[in-house]
Amino acid sequence: MKFPIAIEPGSDAQAWGVVVPDLPGCFSASDEGIDAAIENAKEAISLWIESAIDAGQSIPSPSSITALQRDPAYKGWIWAIAEVDPALIDDSIERVNITLPRHILARIPPNQRAFRAKRPNQN
Repeated sequence: MKFPIAIEPGSDAQAWGVVVPDLPGCFSASDEGIDAAIENAKEAISLWIESAIDAGQSIPSPSSITALQRDPAYKGWIWAIAEVDPALIDDSIERVNITLPRHILARIPPNQRAFRAKRPNQN
């Protein structure tokens, strides 16, 4: 999933600021330049999406950069695309087999454990 980001140029005395216009309150920054600012934005977007899903909120569709550039609030900002893993919002079911140490399994409350099927050679 690709989100447009607006990057406020930084300097030696000011961090590079990043805003994700499609995700209210989603922002990040970097003192290390534009590349780090974009990477930090990807992390901020992922965390914003996870929080929204946990809160039962919908995830807005990304806007086009062209539409967002018309907003005078972003005059002089640099535009880029931050791509995050689309699996963050994928509700499809996927079966996985995992192996965990017994002491980890013991921490999972019994009412939250998945049904464990017996293997053919088990009694």
